[in-house]
Amino acid sequence: MVQPAPRAFNEGMQQAEEGTDPDWEYAPLRIPADVGRIPAAAQLSLHAEFGGWELAQVQRFEDGTRRVVLRRRRHRTGMPLPVLSL
Repeated sequence: MVQPAPRAFNEGMQQAEEGTDPDWEYAPLRIPADVGRIPAAAQLSLHAEFGGWELAQVQRFEDGTRRVVLRRRRHRTGMPLPVLSL
């Protein structure tokens, strides 16, 4: 049985979606169903290694697509948001 997410987590994700979280910036990505786990993990690892992103949330849908939310601490310099290119 799947446990509901803690309230603080849900509130944090709501702030992320609204762009009101002053400490974190978020990058939502959608991974198509035809992309396997290994190529997707490799792309996400590159974003983590070179962009400073970490995994905040993964949601898998019935059709096989995945919604991934990456986050990182806000910095003074603006680095571009990641784009999943497979």
